[in-house]
Amino acid sequence: MRDPLMTGYAPHPVSGVTPEQRIEVRSRKVACEGEGNGALGHPRIWLHVEDREVTCPYCSITYVLAEGAGEDHGH
Repeated sequence: MRDPLMTGYAPHPVSGVTPEQRIEVRSRKVACEGEGNGALGHPRIWLHVEDREVTCPYCSITYVLAEGAGEDHGH
């Protein structure tokens, strides 16, 4: 997850309230539209996995980089 002190957009998980949905991804660039598509979700945003995971500031879904994936060195 990005450092919330540096970016200001990382959500603060609240036990029992914040969804604990974790999705394994193979790319450092991830598009998120929430759990629903269209009107049931949120605007599509692109997230970048800096270290091993990133959490969507809209819906709190956490995307976890699969082991050995994402070694594209920025390309």
